[in-house]
Amino acid sequence: MQMRDQARELVGKMTLEEKISQLHSLWLNIGDDGKLTMKSLNGYHPEVGSQDPFEFMKNGIGQITRPLGSQDIDPVTAVRELNRIQHFLVNNTRLGIPALPHEECLAGLMAGGATIFPAGINNGSTWDEDLIERVGSAIGEEVYSVGSRQGLSPVLDVCRDARWGRTEETFGEDPYLAAILGSAYVRGLQDSRHPVIATLKHYAGHSFSEGARNHAPVRIGRRELNDLFLFPFEMAVKYARAGSIMPAYHDIDGEPLHQSKELLGDLLRGRWGFEGILVSDYGGLEQLVTDHRTQPDKAHAAAASLLAGMDVELPANTLYPEGIPEALKQGLISISDVDEAVTRHLIQKIKAGLFSNPYTDEALVLSSVAEHEPLALEAAEKSMVLIKNDGILPLKGAGKIALIGPLADDTMGMMGGYSFPIHLIIAHNKDKTSQIQTLKGSLEASFDGEVLYAKGCDVLISRPDKPAVFPGDIVADGSMQTDFVSRDTSRIAEAVATAKRADTVVLAVGDLAGLFLSGTVGEGSDVSSLTLPGVQQELIDAVLELGKPTVIVVFSGRPYHLGKGFRKAGAVLQAWLPGQKGAAAASNVLLGRTNPGGKLPVSIPRCAGAMPYFYNHKMKSAGTPIQKDFGAEYPFGHGCSYTNFLIESCELTEDTVPVEGSIQVSAQVKNIGDVQGDEVIQVYTRDLYARYVRPIQELKAFQRITLAPGESCRVSFNIPTDLVSYTIDSGNRIVEPGDLEIMVGTSSKDIVSKLRVTLTGQPRILGEDWRMKSLVTISK
Repeated sequence: MQMRDQARELVGKMTLEEKISQLHSLWLNIGDDGKLTMKSLNGYHPEVGSQDPFEFMKNGIGQITRPLGSQDIDPVTAVRELNRIQHFLVNNTRLGIPALPHEECLAGLMAGGATIFPAGINNGSTWDEDLIERVGSAIGEEVYSVGSRQGLSPVLDVCRDARWGRTEETFGEDPYLAAILGSAYVRGLQDSRHPVIATLKHYAGHSFSEGARNHAPVRIGRRELNDLFLFPFEMAVKYARAGSIMPAYHDIDGEPLHQSKELLGDLLRGRWGFEGILVSDYGGLEQLVTDHRTQPDKAHAAAASLLAGMDVELPANTLYPEGIPEALKQGLISISDVDEAVTRHLIQKIKAGLFSNPYTDEALVLSSVAEHEPLALEAAEKSMVLIKNDGILPLKGAGKIALIGPLADDTMGMMGGYSFPIHLIIAHNKDKTSQIQTLKGSLEASFDGEVLYAKGCDVLISRPDKPAVFPGDIVADGSMQTDFVSRDTSRIAEAVATAKRADTVVLAVGDLAGLFLSGTVGEGSDVSSLTLPGVQQELIDAVLELGKPTVIVVFSGRPYHLGKGFRKAGAVLQAWLPGQKGAAAASNVLLGRTNPGGKLPVSIPRCAGAMPYFYNHKMKSAGTPIQKDFGAEYPFGHGCSYTNFLIESCELTEDTVPVEGSIQVSAQVKNIGDVQGDEVIQVYTRDLYARYVRPIQELKAFQRITLAPGESCRVSFNIPTDLVSYTIDSGNRIVEPGDLEIMVGTSSKDIVSKLRVTLTGQPRILGEDWRMKSLVTISK
């Protein structure tokens, strides 16, 4: 029997109550003694309810919300209780339909004891499709091992303003880079050996809100929306077959995403052929009534979201159980609308293998964590971006080192906002990360010489026991927002004194991630400045005044402008938020054990006042006259190495290509240095003339390669002409005849060759099966 037929047969047997139960989730507290209590969602504060969870599930349940990830619990205990829930659903409900548990897994499974992988922005810095697929597969294996069958990742938002707190979750500012790496992650997570449903988020444009503020309205033209922000989702749907999508909280030009029939129904399900499930962002359906106020009550909100194509309400049951029956009663929807959503959800449960085996082997819970540690190290190392180096690195003959800075001896500085210890925002969780090495511990263990240490300053005054503010708490004057950033300069003098005693200084600065202002970056932790949080810049400036050879290591979730640090430091290493093996990765790079090869997935802007800034802007974006702060201190795609590469013999196979053809460009690459290293060859295009204004350059192909000293290879790119298409008024993509500039380089600025190709023929409107990906071959 086909899966859809099997699902429909089940739906045909259901009462209305049983159908609605499949369209929402149960959020639980699991006690150490196995006692289950329910959470409800009042605003954004999860509150413990008194209702018996098993009585609540008497008609079945659609999903179980983060049984491990929303509480501090032993994973085996949680899985044991999850098995008990599944046993109840299979044996004690009328139709025996198991639940679909879900967890967050952006930087690894968000649960105690799971592998903490690097943040999304680190993944973007690798420019390595194969690596990200392997990371996705490892994460999927751990998610599967704890009984969950849906992961709420990856984040495919294209970051266009670094002030946005969720910059650290993204693959960067380019849609093609995000599409390639995001699709690779989806393929890995949905690996058939451990089927876990990937959930693309936050659909769409969430990253380009007013002032880069969380949840704020988005004003994007429909052509820009399609070409830039929807493209990664389209590739992940069509090429990676993602099983789920989560709409974002914001509205676009006045229309909330959770009720957008145009973007959810017509485009996603209609034109793209998406067959998976749409799950709400937590509380997103209720916000149609409470925040957006586009729906007068729960009935109208339920009807609007169902008719748009929404399926499952997460994380609990605040809207659908009341709203759907009333919407049916008022004739706002028909029972067939409900049936279709239930059918889609059941199909995903069947695909995930829940009907054949809903239970989890307790002996296999997180059993592969040790195997994934080398991969976490590889991912962290490959994400390190050497921004600047005047020869001070590697640290050979560095003498006595002074290690200074608030992130030098802090495990929490290695983690993104969706890492387990950070996301729960519980101060005592730091104690449970003591096994994770800090940069201080790693250097002391690895460096032959003496390492002195001084903290210099704090990033935060303290870690709060709960988030500083949730969206539901916001008042118009912002008076409920609590600032935890430290501005204490009293320890800078001690740090300077320590630096004076050393031959070389290593400064470790950056972010402490945390939700809703409990940290300096992360969900809801948006900023108006791109200066390092607190007094860290003062610390940098004071140390640099000594004139000592100085290296700055930045553990951050967004690009910061380091002021004098960029001008006076001998080297700058951008480590981002590299996860549990981040200290070892950074130490290996500093000591020359690893040759850095990462590239910036975001530009480092000169000034926050000129934001938004991104490399693929339009000719007039800088203003007339050019605004002096517009631009990047370091460009998208930039990254140095301990070796040198020669790129030459860049050539087109044909300089005239039909509009339905492919552009073939190749380059010879040679490692002319003394050590093995990685380079990322990048190909950009520019449409020289078009009916609508086009960006000055756009990434269309890339390849990371590894070469030994003296080794060379030829890298050949086959770029389908479909990739130089753009959206016109009808919403269709068009490829037009005319001239294109092809740029080959090692960053968006460091272009080594410019070529010109002419597309010939008549303008061509693309169908829905258009070619989205360039092909690469390497000949050594």
